[in-house]
Amino acid sequence: MTGIGIFGTSGLAGEVGDIADALGLTAIYVARDAAELVSWSSDQLAIVEADVADHTDLMFVVGIGDSLIRRRVVERFASTLQFGNLLHPAATFGRNQRSAVEHGIGNVVAAGVQMSNTITVGNFCIVNANATIGHDVIIEDFVTICPGATISGNVQLAAGAWIGAGAVINQGDRDRKLTIGAGAVIGSGAVVTRDCEAGGTYAGVPARRLR
Repeated sequence: MTGIGIFGTSGLAGEVGDIADALGLTAIYVARDAAELVSWSSDQLAIVEADVADHTDLMFVVGIGDSLIRRRVVERFASTLQFGNLLHPAATFGRNQRSAVEHGIGNVVAAGVQMSNTITVGNFCIVNANATIGHDVIIEDFVTICPGATISGNVQLAAGAWIGAGAVINQGDRDRKLTIGAGAVIGSGAVVTRDCEAGGTYAGVPARRLR
């Protein structure tokens, strides 16, 4: 395989393209429609979703940070395209952890990420540059972890959780993980010391629910 399709035309998609480049893959970017394609400023090839059928020989990933939009893209194309994983060679993994990530589908791991061991990873997760994930963490589907976030050991990130840049999720217990609920948003730089409810938005030190 020498090429890969990347859904998205934003800055994050370009960063995902950098991972592809580091792996020797040529990226083709996919815009939602012609209006979105107009904003594409790179000299690399970009197409619209309507033309994806001409590239079914490629593996695809979704370079979109919004978990809900990422899920919608997957739902539109799950039956027609092959989704794979994209792991930067400068990411580091504990014992057996790389294979655990690759066991999922559609996961993207950027440069500088450090993943310890005994971490369970679902599908279509994005772990961005220099994030750190400790032992015994559960990461469910469509989770987004932004640059420089720290996820301590014994934490559970439920489906669609979004962890902002530089946020810290403190250590949970072996018998009861600290849990970030489904679809919860943790603001950049927040320090989470207790469970966060599904769908809530949290910020501050220590983090408190805003809405």
